[in-house]
Amino acid sequence: MIKSAGFAQFQSFALLRRFAVNVKGSKVDYLRFKKMGSKRLLSKSSSAAVKLSDPEGDVDDGGGRKEMLKIDADEIEKMTVKQLRVKLKDVGVPTKGSKSELVSAWMNFLNKQVDDPVSSPVIPTKSYVENVPDEKPISEISQLKRAKRKAAELLAGDNNVEIKNMQSIMQQEQSLESSKLTGTKSIQKKGKALLEVTYSKIENAQSLYSSGEPWAVLAHKKPQKGWVAYNPRTMRPPPLTNDIEHVKIMSWNVNGLRALLKLEDFSALQLAQREDCDVLCLQETKLQEKDVEAVKTLLEGYDNSFWTCSVAKLGYSGAAIISRIKPLSVRYGMGISDHDAEGRLLTAEFDKFYLLCGYVPNSGDGLKRLSYRITHWDPSLSNYMKELEKTKPVILTGDLNCAHEEIDIYNPAGNKRSAGFTIEERQSFESNFLNRGFVDTFRRQHPGVVGYTYWGYRHGGRKTNKGWRLDYFLVSECIADKIHDSYILPDIAGSDHCPIGLIVKL
Repeated sequence: MIKSAGFAQFQSFALLRRFAVNVKGSKVDYLRFKKMGSKRLLSKSSSAAVKLSDPEGDVDDGGGRKEMLKIDADEIEKMTVKQLRVKLKDVGVPTKGSKSELVSAWMNFLNKQVDDPVSSPVIPTKSYVENVPDEKPISEISQLKRAKRKAAELLAGDNNVEIKNMQSIMQQEQSLESSKLTGTKSIQKKGKALLEVTYSKIENAQSLYSSGEPWAVLAHKKPQKGWVAYNPRTMRPPPLTNDIEHVKIMSWNVNGLRALLKLEDFSALQLAQREDCDVLCLQETKLQEKDVEAVKTLLEGYDNSFWTCSVAKLGYSGAAIISRIKPLSVRYGMGISDHDAEGRLLTAEFDKFYLLCGYVPNSGDGLKRLSYRITHWDPSLSNYMKELEKTKPVILTGDLNCAHEEIDIYNPAGNKRSAGFTIEERQSFESNFLNRGFVDTFRRQHPGVVGYTYWGYRHGGRKTNKGWRLDYFLVSECIADKIHDSYILPDIAGSDHCPIGLIVKL
C-alpha cells in the first residue's frame, strides 16, 4: 500500500505538473500528461527510458524535490540517427545535426523536464503507459498521403485525372489531418474507408491504362460533377435487329489516306470490314486527282465512291464518300469558288436524307484564317445546309475543327486562343449550326460524357487521353429522334483522329 503522507505529497506534485493519475488497487495503473493543445506520447517500444522514481519518499523535508528522472544514457547512445530524429520530432525539438548533436539535444530536453516541471511536459515511460490505448491515426494519414503520391506517379505529368476524380476524398483527408490525430475509432475507421476507395480508384485507372483503354479514364483539367469518361464497350446500346430498317455511317479524318492504306495493324479497309458500315466518309485524304483511280476500288463491296481533291494546294485537304448504297446524286463543294478549290465538301443525296462529308478549315497558326472561317466558311455552309433541308433532312459529318464546349477538350483554360477552341469559333459553331436547328448527336445522347476524337502527336496525348472532340455528326432536328447510336471508336489508331459512327433508323 502507498503511505498516505507520501501519496499526498505526490498528488501535490502531480497537480503542479497537470498530471492525470489513475490509482487502481495498490499501484499506479498509468500516468499521462494533460496539456492544452496537442498530445504527444513516446511509443511503448521506445528504448530510451525516462523512469519516474517511486513517488514514496521522493520529496524532501524542505519542500524541494530530488531528481525525478533518471536517464539511461547508454540506451540513448545505442539509438540510430534516424531513431533519434523521430524522437526529437515527436517532442518538437529540431532534428538537424550529427548524432552527437542529436544526443545532446535529447539530453537537454530531458534535463529541462527536471529543471522546469511546470512548463515542460514529462514524457510517460514504458512502464506507466501499458494500459493507455495505442494512438495510430498518424499511420492512416501517412497511408493516405502515399496513396495520393501513388496516384500522381501513376498518372504522370500534369494528367491529374484520378486526383481530380478523388478531390472529395482528398478534402476528407485534409479534414482528417486537421483533427490533430485524436486517435478515436471513428477517425481510424474513416481513414481506412478513404484508403480503400482511393486505392480502388487507382487500381481501376492502372488497369485501364495497362489494358490499352486510356480513353476509359476521365481525363480533364477541370472536370465537373457528374462527368464520366466515354467507354464504347459499356455505353453503346444493343444493335438493331435486321427487321428494323436503318443505315450505318462511319466518318474518319485519316490524315493522309495513302499512308493509312499501308498500315499493317489497321487501315480504312479494316474499318469498313470490322464495322460493316453502309457508308464511309473520309476527310484530309491529301490525295491528288491522279491518285484517286488507284485507291477508289480498294474497298470490296463498296462500288460507289466519290472523291474531291484540293486544286489550290496539291496533296492537301480532300474528302471522300464511299458507299454500298448508290446515291441519287452527288455534289462537289457548295458551288462557291472561294470555298471549293480546297476540296473540303461532298454531298450525297439518298432516298431519305442528304449526307454531307466536310473538312472545315482550321484557323491555323496564329489564327490567320480565323476571320475567313467564321465570317465566310461557316455562314456559307450553314446556308447551304438550310437550303438542302427544304427538301430532305440533312446529316453533316466530318472534322468540323471546333471543340464546342469545355467538356469537349482536355485543357480548356490553356487553349482559349488555340485554333479550334477560340470563343469566336465556338460562337460561330453555335450560331450557324446548333441555333439553326442542327443537333450534335453525340452530345444529345451523352450529355455529361467526356469523349475525344483527336489527340495531338506532339505530346503523346492519346496514351493519356488528353484530347479534343473535333469530329461530329450534326443532323436536322426532324430526324434527331431516329438516331439509334452516335458513337466514337477510340481504339482505332492510324491517325491523330479516331473514327466516329452514326446509326439512323429510316
